[in-house]
Amino acid sequence: MSRASPGTRADYRRFLPITTRWMDNDVFGHVNNAAYYSFFDTIITHFLVRHGILSWQGGDHLLMVAENGCRYHSEIAFPDRVTAGLRVARLGGSSIRHEVALFREDADTAAAEGHFVHVCVDAATRRPAPLPARWRRILEAETPAASI
Repeated sequence: MSRASPGTRADYRRFLPITTRWMDNDVFGHVNNAAYYSFFDTIITHFLVRHGILSWQGGDHLLMVAENGCRYHSEIAFPDRVTAGLRVARLGGSSIRHEVALFREDADTAAAEGHFVHVCVDAATRRPAPLPARWRRILEAETPAASI
């Protein structure tokens, strides 16, 4: 089985600079794998908050993480500058697949790529619920038409 080539900046729609911290490094001298998931969560949450999908005031619906994963292509280490790229890869009836890439310094190819799948749930019952229409409109604008 051959490994897929790293994605490029052109493959992603939104970008957010993220500062690495000394504490992100592990004993091997590079960013620990757990920090990558924190970086992924940071850009996804930033996007959801800026678009009014995620709110600290609560609401009728919540997004719960159902799945995530990461492929590592090359090392990142403190004090590297990192830019996270984001795209909404797929919308289901109640789910969103976010795909994220981390770009080291000014590199055009991703050092790591990952995904998070969120499931929309009713805030009271915690059971899956359809994505609210307003959320869907925002997310559809971020999704390639072929995968809607």
